[in-house]
Amino acid sequence: QVQLVESGGGLVQAGGSLRLSCVASGIIFSFYDMGWYRQAPGKERELVAGIPSLGSTTYADSVKGRFTISRDNAKKTVYLQMNNLKPEDTAVYYCVAASRLNGKDYNYWGQGTQVTVSS
Repeated sequence: QVQLVESGGGLVQAGGSLRLSCVASGIIFSFYDMGWYRQAPGKERELVAGIPSLGSTTYADSVKGRFTISRDNAKKTVYLQMNNLKPEDTAVYYCVAASRLNGKDYNYWGQGTQVTVSS
């Protein structure tokens, strides 16, 4: 059974920092591209940051220079360090794992963790 379990969300004042973690189980973690999405009330889900199994990281323009995604394959964990948080960063943040193996696509989502930034 595949599980992605996020943690680290919470309430923080504008300008503060949070570090989200996502621990994966049931997958060969190093084979998967990992990412963080977020969804604010009334808005569509959007990609925040991605880190492939091999290659460079990507970021949404709105978080470049403030957020950093990283992964530890030995711990099967992906992180999202969020600095200089803004009220518009308030959303539910989701961890996602994606891979294409033997011609088949695999996509898994975590349950989400709430991030609230007060002004």
